[in-house]
Amino acid sequence: MSRPENHSQVITGLGLRAHKGGAVVVCVAVAEGEPRVVLSTTLETCADGDRLSFEPYRVAAEMARGPQNETTAEAAAAVAEGRRRQDRLAANGLQGIVRQLEAARCNPVVAALLVNRAGWITDLLAYSLAWPEHVPVAEALAVRDALRFASLQCGIEVAELDEKSLSDLAATTLGLPPTAIDARLKALGAPMGKPWRKEQKLACLSAWIAVSRPR
Repeated sequence: MSRPENHSQVITGLGLRAHKGGAVVVCVAVAEGEPRVVLSTTLETCADGDRLSFEPYRVAAEMARGPQNETTAEAAAAVAEGRRRQDRLAANGLQGIVRQLEAARCNPVVAALLVNRAGWITDLLAYSLAWPEHVPVAEALAVRDALRFASLQCGIEVAELDEKSLSDLAATTLGLPPTAIDARLKALGAPMGKPWRKEQKLACLSAWIAVSRPR
């Protein structure tokens, strides 16, 4: 679902840091080079009491395997349904955030999705079932996929930023030393109140970077 641009609104970026069950979302508007946090919230990719949308790969891991310990069609179907629910919930949640931003005269143009170096994993179900400790990784990667889907549905560009190298990217993009960036992040979060922990600061920084890049 694409959205018409409104140039009277302030250009805004969304920082998304996924976790099991959803994501931290921090929205940063930049006017005349100055960033301002306009919204700090969460986006849920699961529904209360719906374990399949919360942890589809854990559900699959607890299901019976085939004679050769292989994944069954039932487990694959359960994961597919859980992922569909995550996509729908993420899209609905992001649409609600977009409406809040537009009501505040902000134009969300980019979603900065924090990622790590797990892009080589192509079969999340097989990966998660290989060893029990892989299941949480698959759950987080599924949430990221739901956030990608939601952003596409809302007509928002996705910029994937590696979390481990975010500080270096920030210094290069924003032209500020790390100490100055840390101080700005603390000040940007002050009007938002609690929580303003590491997760919110990372989401804020990713949004600030993404929206500050030339468009």
